[in-house]
Amino acid sequence: LPGPPFTHQQTPRKMVYYGQTSCEQDTERYLDVVKYVFSCYKKEVPLVINTMGWVKGEGLLLLIDIIRLLSPSHVVQMDVCDWKAMPPLTPEHVHFSAGLHTKGKQQSKCKQLGAGGMESWKYSEGEDMSAPQHKLLYVHPEFPRAGVAGEARVHSGILRDMSILGYLGHLQSPDIGAVLPLHSLVPYQVPFNAVALRVIHTDVAPSNIMYAVNASWIGLCCIPEEVRCQTDGPVLLTQTPVCDCLGFGIVRGVDMEKKLYHILTPVPPENLRLVNCLLLGNIAIPNCVLVGQQGIEGEIPYVTSDYNYSI
Repeated sequence: LPGPPFTHQQTPRKMVYYGQTSCEQDTERYLDVVKYVFSCYKKEVPLVINTMGWVKGEGLLLLIDIIRLLSPSHVVQMDVCDWKAMPPLTPEHVHFSAGLHTKGKQQSKCKQLGAGGMESWKYSEGEDMSAPQHKLLYVHPEFPRAGVAGEARVHSGILRDMSILGYLGHLQSPDIGAVLPLHSLVPYQVPFNAVALRVIHTDVAPSNIMYAVNASWIGLCCIPEEVRCQTDGPVLLTQTPVCDCLGFGIVRGVDMEKKLYHILTPVPPENLRLVNCLLLGNIAIPNCVLVGQQGIEGEIPYVTSDYNYSI
């Protein structure tokens, strides 16, 4: 736990690539992801759930959903100095308050009248609808500017870039010496028809999909269905799957003639054999990777200063 995360990265036991830095656009998929990852928890060790910092409006309602779905034994709530940001998340408050996709106890009789799409959030057998029993540990900071909004977004962006750079560091030789630029590393060649492709965060016309994928950060995933293609690809998914993510990579080129993706990734080959799906999210490769590569003469690939901001 101590220290910045990018200095001690570990391979997760279970990981899903959500593909965005905020879940505002698709909170239902976010909860699906939380439930999918949580399903692998075997309760053999204590589990610490690090919730996100979005705790206003719908973010607070989503947090109530998560507490209700995961049934933690303790909730640690940190307040903001000199300002009541949110109510104390006592068992009673969570029990009686409506979440974003789950209803409070008072409204449970109307459950079947919910709008279309909410039916899937009914409690299934085995999920306890009784009152939460967690213990609330309430922390009230005494020092000024604790929890002040605005700065966290900048810091999280820097830490995210550092995490990506730390991850890409695994592509380098363990020997201490010169750091090789990415364009001098040999990529994997992946046939178009060997993997399914999906852009998570927006709609892209099939004719433009390769422009979107080229020079992008991707999640290397495994969907349970076998990828079958009558042509030589690409294979495009119509819906975003909730599936295991085995690691990440960069599409450093697309060979349209040979129908190949060129992918750089530190994921070991024995795990790459399981990858049959590439997910493209809204996570950008840090600028320094593109503009700071050594040994490039003339124009830097994929980078331009001749850009019309009115487009």
